[in-house]
Amino acid sequence: MTGLRFCFLTTFYPPYNFGGDGIGIQRLARGLAGTGHEVTILHDADAYDALAKGPAPPAEPEPAGLEVVTLRSGVGVLSPLLTQQFGRPVLNGRRIGRILAQGSFDVINFHNVSLIGGPGLLRYGAGIKLYMAHEHWLVCPTHVLWRHGRELCTGKQCLRCQLVYRRPPQWWRWTGMLERALVHVDAFIAMSEFSRDKHREFGFPRDMEVLPYFLPDTAEQGLDSPSQPPQDRPYFLFVGRLERIKGLQDVIPEFAGAGDTDLLIAGEGEFGAALRSQAAEMPRVRFLGRLPGDALARLYRHAVALIVPSLCYETFGIIMLEAFRQSTPVIARRLGPLPEITESAGGGELFSTREELRAAMSRLAAEPGYREALGRSARRAFEDHWCERVVIPRYLGIVRRTAERKQDWRVLERLSPRQGA
Repeated sequence: MTGLRFCFLTTFYPPYNFGGDGIGIQRLARGLAGTGHEVTILHDADAYDALAKGPAPPAEPEPAGLEVVTLRSGVGVLSPLLTQQFGRPVLNGRRIGRILAQGSFDVINFHNVSLIGGPGLLRYGAGIKLYMAHEHWLVCPTHVLWRHGRELCTGKQCLRCQLVYRRPPQWWRWTGMLERALVHVDAFIAMSEFSRDKHREFGFPRDMEVLPYFLPDTAEQGLDSPSQPPQDRPYFLFVGRLERIKGLQDVIPEFAGAGDTDLLIAGEGEFGAALRSQAAEMPRVRFLGRLPGDALARLYRHAVALIVPSLCYETFGIIMLEAFRQSTPVIARRLGPLPEITESAGGGELFSTREELRAAMSRLAAEPGYREALGRSARRAFEDHWCERVVIPRYLGIVRRTAERKQDWRVLERLSPRQGA
């Protein structure tokens, strides 16, 4: 046998997912399978069903070497609720343990484990064990460090915050259960330097590697072929879930009245009705709903810029990579990891105030040469830092260094000399 056997454990996995973390996990799994490794995904459909407004769409076929195991307890929402309360996989624990024992996995990678098993899941399995922090769940019961649903978290008020979010308090967080479970994990991975630093600020006791998200190389096919703009008028673009914390409500007022540019909005979410009401008398604002990848690619390519106005601490910004790949600059809020990504790419501008946002939009719309220069820099940075052929070897490098520390010769023998070097 060549290659490694990986097991990914995560609460959400496409199509049973809501945000970018599930997509990022899928891309990593497919990327590993494409380089000769075997990957098994364990995810919890009960957790998705408990939070979703309707059934999940059909699943896409997965490539050879990638197996998806969908966990269903038979008792619906009770299973993730028990996990949330007790911090362990109460109803699915035996099945998970059996799969991990029978699979003889070389690497177990925990992702978002909040509702598939909580901290108790970290004790399961053997081999190299990694934890990838797609959210701030390790230091925040509500995952996003958005305190009381209205402000950035600058200090823990977790009990009151959970009640504001209408979530049952997780009493195990005051027992040291999570801290004791951390010893079972060999390496922790943050998605950005900002997220790593924020974990440390909020008391996370372990060092963290940094590994960004990436976009698959297969999506680059036809990247430079010509395409028609989706409309005649120039436009700025927003892509993402329509939620208050994404900050779109701060952008829409800039498109009131007459003007030379429009705002196109791709996405849906619980805050969508409020945003549509806000923009009801603004013909320059268009809501496009959810769109497939090829339609989004055309929107990115011809946009003056992608606007990323998030109000909360993101762990990364995948949509920024999608713009960079299309040589489109970004205008991002000066918050969280967004400055880190924008400045390292040289691919856009930052804003903190409405005046700065307005000025950045005016510059990019009025100076096409400046916009194109930012776009070229963004594309070069994407190819250097955030494409599959760059990030997969970096991930395998974490596996290799962890295996060296543990003297796991089996893993080191199965990694080719170039993988993770």
